Amino acid sequence: MIKSLYTAASGMRAQQTNVDTISNNLANVNTAGYKRTMATFQDLMYVAMKAPGLEQNNAVSTPVGIEIGSGSRLSSTSRVFSQGVLEETRGKFDLAIEGEGFFAVTLPDGSTAYTRDGHLMPDAEGKLVTTQGYPVSPQITIGADVMEVGISPEGIVSVKTRGNPEQATPIGNLQLTRFINPAGLEALGGNVFRQSSASGQGVPDTPGRNGMGQLRMGYLERSNVDVVNELVAMIVAQRAYEVNSRAIRTSDDMLSQANALVR
Repeated sequence: MIKSLYTAASGMRAQQTNVDTISNNLANVNTAGYKRTMATFQDLMYVAMKAPGLEQNNAVSTPVGIEIGSGSRLSSTSRVFSQGVLEETRGKFDLAIEGEGFFAVTLPDGSTAYTRDGHLMPDAEGKLVTTQGYPVSPQITIGADVMEVGISPEGIVSVKTRGNPEQATPIGNLQLTRFINPAGLEALGGNVFRQSSASGQGVPDTPGRNGMGQLRMGYLERSNVDVVNELVAMIVAQRAYEVNSRAIRTSDDMLSQANALVR
């Protein structure tokens, strides 16, 4: 009887984590380049009161056993890197990745991080940076005399200057980085990820080649969160939480009745 209390409590904890994950997805529904997180769970150890196939006195083995579960627990929170909707912004430096890949950026400590957020802009020195001020890698610098900037789907950055307004001059190439297991990237917040042993080594390449995604200038990739699906999942989690709490109340009532037998 007491076991059912702990089993139902583990289910309540699991559903609370599920709601926390769904809430974070909904909070980031308008975050550029955000990828939804999915909580997965696994069952806990089983108490084997009778093993399957156990031979009885008559030497006949039982086809099934008796195993009592102990509840559930969080297994992982994995990110789903499906393509988000591309929204046209007409931003001069806005870039969306259509397909696989991440922009590589340099953090203040000199390490490299990765992002799908293509809301870029030049800083005071003309370096192309993210909204957090992280320079993209390889570094692209926009001169003070630049009148017009063009970025091709293959990442070629060309500019027209005041001294040469009729001809576009290439000044650099943007690259993308792909991972064999992007779900294994470590989230740092601020729309950036860090490479980990689970994600594998990042492989940089030219956009549009070898299966790498292409760039769309004047667009941003929005979150891949589907609000309707998240709300449905939240209702299911809420009902599961409610049923587990009812199981605790039922177990408590049964314990109360058992205690009342001695009166």
